[in-house]
Amino acid sequence: MSDRPTLDEVAARAGVGRGTVSRVINGSTQVSDQARQAVEQAVAELGYVPNLAARSLVTQRTEAVALVVSESEERVFGEPFFAGIVRGISSALVDTGLQLWLAMAQTPAERTRVEHHLTAQHVDGVMLLSLHDADPLPLLVEQRGLPLVLGGRPARLTRPGAAAGWFVDADNEGGARQAVDHLYATGRRRIATIAGPQDMGAGSARLVGYRDACQAHGLPPEASLVAYGDFSFDAGVAGMRELLQRHPDIDGVFAAADLMAAGALRTLREAGRRVPDDVAVVGFDDSGVARQTDPTLTTVRQPTEEMGREMARLLISRIAGADPEQSFAVLDTTLVVRESA
Repeated sequence: MSDRPTLDEVAARAGVGRGTVSRVINGSTQVSDQARQAVEQAVAELGYVPNLAARSLVTQRTEAVALVVSESEERVFGEPFFAGIVRGISSALVDTGLQLWLAMAQTPAERTRVEHHLTAQHVDGVMLLSLHDADPLPLLVEQRGLPLVLGGRPARLTRPGAAAGWFVDADNEGGARQAVDHLYATGRRRIATIAGPQDMGAGSARLVGYRDACQAHGLPPEASLVAYGDFSFDAGVAGMRELLQRHPDIDGVFAAADLMAAGALRTLREAGRRVPDDVAVVGFDDSGVARQTDPTLTTVRQPTEEMGREMARLLISRIAGADPEQSFAVLDTTLVVRESA
């Protein structure tokens, strides 16, 4: 016997033909239970490991999927949102046999490497996360015929008449409305926002929700009550400074991400404003940061792990050629009240 057991040796041990062994290993249902058990026992006894390269030629599958995040390594590994998505995806893939390939695509060199890898010879499907509207990756993946699921509704899909695609998102508009409703219910009447990037679905949808809620409560939709950031801590610091310079009488702030809310809290502290007595603050995410700020942060919880699991589920469906009734999922958000508002 060779050092590495062969398909023929498994067939001989199981007392079946080579083709039967191949069908069992490749997951075919055209095999009797008795033959399947014999092959599985022979595989276990011999320690047979399938040749994945040869198997892919037969099945036309790589047994791998890609998650590409259009952010830097620093943000992907430093911000809780991304960790939650990856945990959710990984948990959904545990029993599928699919391997997850994770890549960041922000610099030109990273994008070139990623683009070379996103082919049917390397992966069976692709998930894209943290996309900006100008990102060419979705079109590239679709042109190559790879199943694709987006993490987050693209900003273009928030516009009237836009067709839906394959994506998973949180109810960003509804969550923003919850945040403003809560601030209004606690007596705030000069409510500002630190909005996210407007070429990203989450950024534009949360600003829409903020404006809708302000209008519903009869609050004037002043452009000067809006500052813009990139969901980072530093953007929250700068955005809050900008808002205080314009409107020293602000008494409520909705920040479109917990990290920006944490930055806003620092600026308010430096300006001598008490939270929530003088200014109430609400964030978005319910990341670990929300429990570590002083005061602890009232925020909108988005189910990041569930979003990751749903992304993986939709992608598996696309790979299998299924045509689900809904090719997208928008998950509910929940207001979590703590000390800041």
